[in-house]
Amino acid sequence: MAKKTRKSEDIASELLQESTIVYQRKKSVDVLDWNPNVPVHATQEEWWEHFHKIEKEQFTPLEIANQEFEEWRKKYFASKLLYGLPRMSSPDNQKSHVS
Repeated sequence: MAKKTRKSEDIASELLQESTIVYQRKKSVDVLDWNPNVPVHATQEEWWEHFHKIEKEQFTPLEIANQEFEEWRKKYFASKLLYGLPRMSSPDNQKSHVS
C-alpha cells in the first residue's frame, strides 16, 4: 500500500481558510493614561500619520525656542524665590561657611 502524503496545495487551501486577526484601533488615547513602562503598539500607517502630523505643525527655529526657554526659566525661578524656597548658593559661598 502506498503511503498518502498531503499535497502543498491542500495545505495552502487550509491556510487560506483560516480566519484572520482583525486589528482594532483604540478609539482615543488620553495623555494621562500613557504609561512609559508599557510598549506602544501601532501599525506602520499610524506611525506615518503621526510623523506627518508633526511635520505639518508650526516649526519653531532653534534661536526662538532657546529664547522662549530662557524667558520661561527666569519666570519659573523668580516664582520659586517669591514663595520662599531656599536659594541655591554658589560654591564660593559654601567655602566661606565651612570652618
